[in-house]
Amino acid sequence: MNQPLAYIHPGAKIARNVVVEPFTTIHNNVEIGSGTWIGSNVTIMEGARIGENCRIFPGAVISAIPQDLKFDNEDSLAIIGDNTTIRECVTINRGTNASGQTVVGSNCLVMATAHIAHDCIIGDNAIIVNGVALAGHVVVGNHAIVGGLAAVHQFIHIGDHAMISGGSLVRKDVPPFTKAAKDPLSFVGINSIGLRRRGFSTEKIREIQDIYRILYQSRFNNSQALEKIEAEMEATSERDQIITFIRNSQRGIMKGYIGNN
Repeated sequence: MNQPLAYIHPGAKIARNVVVEPFTTIHNNVEIGSGTWIGSNVTIMEGARIGENCRIFPGAVISAIPQDLKFDNEDSLAIIGDNTTIRECVTINRGTNASGQTVVGSNCLVMATAHIAHDCIIGDNAIIVNGVALAGHVVVGNHAIVGGLAAVHQFIHIGDHAMISGGSLVRKDVPPFTKAAKDPLSFVGINSIGLRRRGFSTEKIREIQDIYRILYQSRFNNSQALEKIEAEMEATSERDQIITFIRNSQRGIMKGYIGNN
C-alpha cells in the first residue's frame, strides 16, 4: 500500500493489504477493508465506507457530495459492501439528511460510467450496466439487473431479480421477478432464465408466472388482482413479496404491455 504517487489522508483507515495505485486520492474519514484494490486516478472522498475484496477501476469517484441543491454539507456516507466491482468512471454520491447514506451491496457489479445518486440503496448481487443513471432515493433489489443507458426516475423501486432492458426510461416501479422493456416501460414476462440460474425450481417459476398472469393478463385492476391472488394462490414468500411490493408502491407499478393494433 506504500504508494508514493498516491495521496492518502492520514485520517483515512485503510487495511494493511489494500492496494492503492498511483495518482489516486483518498480523503479523510474514509474506511477501506482488506483485500481491496483501488486503481489509478480514483477519487475517494469523505464518508466512503468500502468493504473487503472490492475492485475500483480508474476514474471512479466515490462519496462526492450529492447533486442536490438542498444539501447543506451534512455528515453522510457512501457504503459499498464486500466483493463489489466498480468499473471505470463510475460516480457514487453520498447521502443526504433524508437517509444519511447511499448503499451499494455486496457482490455487485457497477459497470463503466454509471451514476448512483444520493440516498440510493442497491441490494446484493445487483448489476448496474454501463451508462445507467440512477436518480436520488432509488432502490434496486437483490440480483436485479438494470440494462445499459437506462435512466431511472427518483424514488423508483426495482424489485429483487427484476431485469430492465437497455435504454429504458424507468418512471414506474418494477415488481420483483419481472422483465421490463418497451416504451413506455412495460411488463414483458418474468425473468425465468435468471431465476432458473439462481436455483428457482420449475414449480416456483410457474407459481410466479401464474401470479403475474392474474395481475397483468386479466381485466382486474391492481387492487382486485391482489385480492384474487391472495384468495386463490397458496401463501409463499414469493407471493407475499410480490403483494407487499405492489401495495407499498408509491409511484405505481409499470403497466402490462399492449401491442400495436
